[in-house]
Amino acid sequence: MAANLQKKGFALTVHDINPAAVATLTELGARAVGSAAEIAKASDIVITMVPGSPELRAIALGPDGLLANGRPGQILMDMSTVEPQATDEVIRQAAARGITVVDAPVGRLSSHADRGESLFMVGASAEDFQRVRPLLEAMGTTIHHCGKAGTGIRTKLVNNYLAVVSCQLNAEALALSQRLGLNLEMTLEVINGTTAQNGQLRLNWPSKVLAGDISPGFTIDLAHKDLTLILNAANAARVPMPLAAVAREMFSLARSTSYAQADFSAVADVLCEAAGIDKPRLANPTSRN
Repeated sequence: MAANLQKKGFALTVHDINPAAVATLTELGARAVGSAAEIAKASDIVITMVPGSPELRAIALGPDGLLANGRPGQILMDMSTVEPQATDEVIRQAAARGITVVDAPVGRLSSHADRGESLFMVGASAEDFQRVRPLLEAMGTTIHHCGKAGTGIRTKLVNNYLAVVSCQLNAEALALSQRLGLNLEMTLEVINGTTAQNGQLRLNWPSKVLAGDISPGFTIDLAHKDLTLILNAANAARVPMPLAAVAREMFSLARSTSYAQADFSAVADVLCEAAGIDKPRLANPTSRN
């Protein structure tokens, strides 16, 4: 995503704890610095994407972090998937310093991000949304302004609930199909022609687990993290979500195995291995990409 910004004419100052990621960007012309504090001092708009809430709090709220080194009028745009409470805390502390926050978590796969085809769920004031929109357009093709700051991450949790839980449903359905000796191609043709179809099974799985490719676009570990965020948010809002709880336990099992860093579609392989069922594989997966 940062590479797309740099390629499309935005001047980037970058920092990451992974030197290889920084090297890729400096080769494209970005300027590297050694800390989050230096990013804050150098930027009018700061963009963050980190694994979770602890990391966001550390880089945004710490004594050497973004807010402590920011300035009034600056925008902090966080694109991470985190607890809504963490986003709200950053919004409150930023406001006290005259800094505004945009939450813009990302939809679609890493392959879409590489091509600049991401989808964004944006929480922002109308003014801030217009300021960050050119950046989002450089990184993606679909931008939804969901409401005020804080609504982006909440929308992302609803979206990811369906995306991750549908993987569990698909895994169980295809395991049953395999055990019953059905033809996988015909089973998928039937499913995709009825209301049983879903985006994971129709768009993602044919080029991932069903093709034997479980390299991570979105890992089982991260799917488990997101289900935990979803359940915590649901508990705080007093919304019962029994399916989410059951799915998280399956992903808990999956992440305890060698599949933790595999693509989250590989939950099908985990389930089939546990039941002694042949893994579902398409005979000609390239025709379905």
